[in-house]
Amino acid sequence: MKIITLIENSLRDNKNLICEHGLSFFIQSSKFNILFDTGQSENFIKNAKNLGIDLNKTNYIVISHAHYDHGNGLKSFVENFTIRPKLLLSQYFFSNGKKYYHAKKNNSEIFKNPQSIKDMEDFSYIGVNFDEKFLEQNSFKVDYITLDQTEIVEGVYIFTNFKLYYDFEKLNPSMKIKAGESFEIDTFKDEISIGIDTPKGLLIILGCSHPGVLNIIKSIEIKSGKNVFGVIGGTHLMEASMDRIKKTIVELKKMDIKIIGASHCTGHIATSQLKISCEKFFVNSTGSSIVC
Repeated sequence: MKIITLIENSLRDNKNLICEHGLSFFIQSSKFNILFDTGQSENFIKNAKNLGIDLNKTNYIVISHAHYDHGNGLKSFVENFTIRPKLLLSQYFFSNGKKYYHAKKNNSEIFKNPQSIKDMEDFSYIGVNFDEKFLEQNSFKVDYITLDQTEIVEGVYIFTNFKLYYDFEKLNPSMKIKAGESFEIDTFKDEISIGIDTPKGLLIILGCSHPGVLNIIKSIEIKSGKNVFGVIGGTHLMEASMDRIKKTIVELKKMDIKIIGASHCTGHIATSQLKISCEKFFVNSTGSSIVC
């Protein structure tokens, strides 16, 4: 099985590829192919073509959560391909999908007083650009994930309903969902991750880790009863304090994870600290691939 990063924020040597703030993986095997996230535009499709990947052979599309930079490329998929792979989403994808981000007030003020944000004009919409009607009109068969662990094909699982084990992995109070006429802190109960059985243990593929990368890993360890061998994808440490980054690194070392390939929302500071501290760390850039 091969996992190719079709798009993320950074780019290595292949100048034929495009990077963007977003994430998309292609999980390729002789028996099935899974597209995990679609970035924010058609650029993941252009990259797939330049990498020699035929997206017409996609059997499943999984979207990790309802943010534009992980799901908006789905419309481009519809425009470019006639196939309709089975679509897998959290049961909360649309009910928890009216996502906004507050970017006008000082971030420290938000953390001190999250309830101070009330006006719609204070927010930017960062949710996806499609709804259930769009999926129905375009003949998608949707499986909504409800269980903590769901095996979609042999040895490949979707995990969700993550528990909060680490109190220093705080939710960002500037990320909100609109509930009626009010805004609530987004708990990201719509977030899902993929786990793949390998001879060395479970490999976790992360979308954005909004509930906390350690919370996700710990939840998956407990749900699956499996040893986690590696983690690739978005760790969402871009907003983390140095204290949280250092605590995260300590816990990752305790977990004895052999491969850490950070992408997208990890941030420059966390990336540099992980590079210094974790022997098997690498930047999982656009075009990177891993065989398991």
